[in-house]
Amino acid sequence: MPASNADAWKAVPGITAETGDPAKLTKVLTPSVTFRAEEASATRAPWVNSNGWRFLREPSGNFYYEAPGGAASLAAAEAFAYEVHAAIHTDDKGVAELGKMLSFLHRVGGEDLPALVNIGFIDDGSKDSGEFMNLLVRRNLLFRVVKQADPKIDLNVQIGSPEYPRSEAGNPSLLAEKVRSNLTDKKRLLRIYGSEVVVGRLLGNDRTARLFLINYGASRGAVQGLRVRVSGVYPNSAIAQYDVPGADLQDVSRDASGTEFTIPELKTFAIIHLSH
Repeated sequence: MPASNADAWKAVPGITAETGDPAKLTKVLTPSVTFRAEEASATRAPWVNSNGWRFLREPSGNFYYEAPGGAASLAAAEAFAYEVHAAIHTDDKGVAELGKMLSFLHRVGGEDLPALVNIGFIDDGSKDSGEFMNLLVRRNLLFRVVKQADPKIDLNVQIGSPEYPRSEAGNPSLLAEKVRSNLTDKKRLLRIYGSEVVVGRLLGNDRTARLFLINYGASRGAVQGLRVRVSGVYPNSAIAQYDVPGADLQDVSRDASGTEFTIPELKTFAIIHLSH
């Protein structure tokens, strides 16, 4: 809103008001899903409009969303999950949705935890690298941006290397599949079954883990029966879901290397807490 209104908001209990110029912020996509027909096929494949890769590339950046209606709550959830500073511009309907989401996030905030990843991405700042990172995020291949190969990480990835030649950069989907194959599913920290529109971010330490799950297709409906596998054995598990009060995890199972569970209905955003 206009900066001239800031003083009025500063007088409201529980509200912190800052002034800023949106033109100086980095504009990001409205979180959503686009369904596009595949060439020579009747299949409609969803394209997730996620900003995760932008946030991983520039974690200290300042971002700006245009997010009308229900997209405002999705934008807040995304910015919260990636721990970035973002301004959200919305409409009258979106203000109500945003208020509900902010109230939820305030209640569920927990201790600061580092991101859990097993892929290091050497980012050269190019458009090709950005598109590659976008595919990794959408396929829930958890990575962090590194300046050089990290020997402590399971897999290091760089466009222009022999394994990921720049000649193949025009097909980031192919490169993402190479990453998955080279990492192997056995080593993946997070696997999501039954949906192409849910993106997860995993944080944790040696005692606890916190998983954020965002349904980018929320405007089209909830994801039913979402099955999730997290690497590591966690005897204790719980879920807090934005728009499903009293939600609970079902069919929780554990083996020597991982913990699996089902979320009966994922509408917009959920936080799963796992601990020893």
